[in-house]
Amino acid sequence: MALFNFRRKEEAAPATGGLETFLKGYSIEVMPRTAEKVESFRDILPIGTRVYIAHIDGTPIEDMVSTAKRIGAEGFDVMPHFPARIIKDKATLQDWVARYKDVGVRQGLLLAGGVTTPVGDFHTSMQLLESGAFTGFDRLHVAGHPEGNKDIDPDGSDRMVMEAARWKSAFMERTDAKMAMATQFCFEAQPVIDWVTRLQAEGIKLPVHIGIAGPAKLQTLIKFAIACGVGPSLRVLQKRAMDVTKLLLPYEPTEVLEGLAAHKAANPAFGIEQVHFFPLGGIKTNAQWVTENGGASGVPASATA
Repeated sequence: MALFNFRRKEEAAPATGGLETFLKGYSIEVMPRTAEKVESFRDILPIGTRVYIAHIDGTPIEDMVSTAKRIGAEGFDVMPHFPARIIKDKATLQDWVARYKDVGVRQGLLLAGGVTTPVGDFHTSMQLLESGAFTGFDRLHVAGHPEGNKDIDPDGSDRMVMEAARWKSAFMERTDAKMAMATQFCFEAQPVIDWVTRLQAEGIKLPVHIGIAGPAKLQTLIKFAIACGVGPSLRVLQKRAMDVTKLLLPYEPTEVLEGLAAHKAANPAFGIEQVHFFPLGGIKTNAQWVTENGGASGVPASATA
């Protein structure tokens, strides 16, 4: 099966019922600087869309909170990142949580973060979960790695990644936390299917919000895949880049999503709960793609007002 759909936009097919259902309730990620370029989120995102706000090292907490306040005021659920390795101590973490709660935020994505050396007391999302700082939050998500993570498992296995997933699942079961696992972006359906099936077989009950790279130039995807440590998918992209005709056409995630949607439709208990988009080619471009390909699941909020 081909891994990508390189159809030109004017040839895009209407949404299938399976894809429309699979995309329902999708989430998307922004940063403060990318959010500034969006005049109205209601003009591009459906009602109820969860908007993650990525906290890149060096971004002032004031910018994060301001962005959260603005997007929340437009009627969307906001989920800022809490990267453990850039948080100095528990007092700083409590301060961040309090600031977000003051502007109505009650959700957070807890992750280790991409910084090699922690700046303070925290270095894992599990420490954040155990801190007790998130009292009053309704939902806490954690990171997932369908292709493994060499920062966590330098030997190339997924032993520590899976051990962490089991711990997080057990935390969800012994507490009242509403949780899910938001994953790194992926480009191929079958490895994701195999990974989610394995999670379920091992008793890991965290619902999966599968990460998908939104429409973008192939060169852009390769850059981000290298930066994010994407393994097997990077080799696929590099192979594709050897074909000049495909290099010049935009990538669209149609085929990987259709493959996952078909499996979910045939196996309703399959552990993928939602799709989470990384808008590597721009949030407006990503949202427009869902509007054009997701049927009712992509209708912007302003169009239903």
